[in-house]
Amino acid sequence: MAFAAPTSGSNHFRRTQTDYRAMTIATTLFFMWGFLTCMNDILIPHLKSIFSLSIAESALIQTAFFGSYFLFALPAGKLVEYRGYKYTMVTGLAVAAVGAVLFIPAARLASYPLFLGALVILAAGITALQVSANPFVASVGPEETASSRLNLSQAFNSFGTFIAPIIGRYTILAGVGAAAAVTIARFTPAELAAYRAQQASTITTPYLVITGILILLAVLLYTVRLDSKEHLTVDLRPIAGFGPGIWNQTWLWLGALGIFLYVGAEVSIGSFLINYFGLSNIGGLSEASAAKYVSYYWLGAMIGRFIGSAILQKVRTGTLLGIFAMVAFVLVLSSVFSSGHVAMYTILSVGLFNSIMFPSIFTLGLAGLGELTSKGSSLMVQAIVGGAIIPYVYGHFADHVGYQKAFLIPAACYVYIAIYGFATTRRQIHTDPLAGLRIDPA
Repeated sequence: MAFAAPTSGSNHFRRTQTDYRAMTIATTLFFMWGFLTCMNDILIPHLKSIFSLSIAESALIQTAFFGSYFLFALPAGKLVEYRGYKYTMVTGLAVAAVGAVLFIPAARLASYPLFLGALVILAAGITALQVSANPFVASVGPEETASSRLNLSQAFNSFGTFIAPIIGRYTILAGVGAAAAVTIARFTPAELAAYRAQQASTITTPYLVITGILILLAVLLYTVRLDSKEHLTVDLRPIAGFGPGIWNQTWLWLGALGIFLYVGAEVSIGSFLINYFGLSNIGGLSEASAAKYVSYYWLGAMIGRFIGSAILQKVRTGTLLGIFAMVAFVLVLSSVFSSGHVAMYTILSVGLFNSIMFPSIFTLGLAGLGELTSKGSSLMVQAIVGGAIIPYVYGHFADHVGYQKAFLIPAACYVYIAIYGFATTRRQIHTDPLAGLRIDPA
């Protein structure tokens, strides 16, 4: 790697070339956390079946995962402040590997609480990656090309969300047997334990491979040499803690609520598509067949990011956000009040319109904050906890009214997002050169 000579009085280097080895490893991390996040969409129906869970109980998978974001975002930010991005990322990979390897005893013991505990630890590691990976990618090359590097990394993050249901279909769900509820009810405790362990065993190999990949990435990243002081060229790192000054920022708090509702809506839909498509009046699909369609949901989000990025060159962010949210609302309602292929493809199409929501809400919420931007960013990151709470609320309603009618919960979320988007057009918004580069955690 090459560095320009420091300017007079400067105490840091300016990169003139991209460290492609570091960039490759970091981009792989973006892929991995997108992949691991969307593997939950496979785990939910699989573990629901194994442990005979209610819909709300199966939603605890997302509660454990996204609740970990809320718990560990600020500690991860502190770790970045004290030790830098690389150390935080290596630590995050190591913690995530511990969480992944715990899936093996959870499967062998057929213990749902242990699965949830493993997800909390896995997500804690991913949280550390989220907090540190953006500035790391920005720092491994020239400032002028930071946006390009971030865009490339985000593309791989989206690819991870697309590929996860496909991998899960051919590994975790492949060959999974189905036992009728009446048959399971007749099992002795020993037979039930054996059945659950056998069904859960399909999780062992995929997560053992994931553990190995995470450890390998940690070792490779640890060996990457950077200059003695890592300097941000683009500051996407949230400072740990809110601090004074943001409590009266109304648009920031409205934006944080938007992030809360958006992540909750997106995760609620993605989490239960497999079970939804299994309904006799919707698709009547097996879990393995339905998993193929889940990948289309996330593929739509990936394609939509490129389309939305082009449209945003001509249309104001708030306006496009409002339009996309209203279309998503209409699509969800169409799925709720229809059946068969219409219900399937309308709900799948929501992914396309989810695409720009997270980065747009994030950007609009932080607009005009100035020196409070980093503190506002911390609030926005913690608002991701909507992915822990709203799917559980959805599950509670679905237990009473069914999967289809419960989709009115995410539909209501899109109404708020649309109102927020249109309302922001009355403000004087400063253009964010990195709009669209914030990473959607789902």
